[in-house]
Amino acid sequence: MRVLALGGSGGMGRFAVRTAIEMDTIDSVVVADLNASVAQAFASSLGPKAEGLGLDVTQEEALRKAMQDADVVINTVGPFFKFGPPVLRMAIECGCHYLDICDDWEPTVDMLELDAQAREAEVTAVLGLGASPGLSNLLALVSMRELDSVSEVYTGWNINGATPEAESSQGGVNAAMEHAILQMTGTVRVHQNGATRAVRPLEKVAVDYPGRGHQTARIFGHPEAITFPHHYPEIQTSLNLAHGMEGQRWIVLGIRSLVDQKILSIRNAARLFGWLEALQSPSSGAELMRPDSLPVIYGLAVGKKNGQKASAATTFTDVSDFGMGYATGVPLACGLELLSQGKITRRGVFAPESGAIDPEEFFTLLATKSSEPTGSDDTLLVTTRSWDPKAR
Repeated sequence: MRVLALGGSGGMGRFAVRTAIEMDTIDSVVVADLNASVAQAFASSLGPKAEGLGLDVTQEEALRKAMQDADVVINTVGPFFKFGPPVLRMAIECGCHYLDICDDWEPTVDMLELDAQAREAEVTAVLGLGASPGLSNLLALVSMRELDSVSEVYTGWNINGATPEAESSQGGVNAAMEHAILQMTGTVRVHQNGATRAVRPLEKVAVDYPGRGHQTARIFGHPEAITFPHHYPEIQTSLNLAHGMEGQRWIVLGIRSLVDQKILSIRNAARLFGWLEALQSPSSGAELMRPDSLPVIYGLAVGKKNGQKASAATTFTDVSDFGMGYATGVPLACGLELLSQGKITRRGVFAPESGAIDPEEFFTLLATKSSEPTGSDDTLLVTTRSWDPKAR
């Protein structure tokens, strides 16, 4: 399979490409990036299967030409509210399968509407196969399968673990920071009490996590809140939540206020937020894994089990590998590997939790990509259940 890796020498893309280049099912990878010299230098470090290409994804003819030689496109070019939909449209036009790490809910809505066109073109397009969304979706799907019926889904992550990678082709304002500011300002779309709603981000939400008790998190604008009810209409409430920001909440709320009052642009706010983040010491794995707080990333499902209200939640046993690049790029590569092995066969546009990806196969594969492979998803994940006496 021939792969076109858009943004392949960026902070997230590097992890996906390094993982993909080792796959027997991948014949070649074109590392495409706006910065041609960085793309070529990175590709040259990967051996004969990789080739570097300077490419501006806003140039339609150049993008079309690059896709015509590819079987599948992996897209890590952000921010996705700018680049997601047009790149997917081009992939469908060129008959290329497509996977990305889109973490913006607005373009996710637009891209899901391309489902019919993708099915007609016999194209598989998986949206948001990174950390959150991506790992969070599949963790929640594992939790959902513990219940007889599901009415609520919560995906969540620790914002202190989302530190951009230093090694990247990107200069200027970091796309991840620009995304974060956008999703903390204005309003974001969620699903509550059976209805789609626009709410103020960063509102507090109480979370009852089996085995960890009552916790507090805040609404963050991410695709999970809309993709779960898209694929499972019976879900009444779907929220994406962030935690770990309480120590810096006044900074976050202050920047948000300046953006909402149009004193700061999104771009300048992202630059300021990135500068402030750089001044802080990164959280250690031990801090992120505290048993008395919410996990670094998780999926929680609430519904019924044997006729009684119940909940189940799934997270990882270890986050030692969970830098932002690894946690985002490696899941994308795992999706690529499953697709290349013929284990993702659905055509159309969908999110990871749709059922097109078997979570057991996915997490078993992900375990082999760790720096210390476990060889089994049994030790990679931990699921706690409200009906287990130990979780009370």
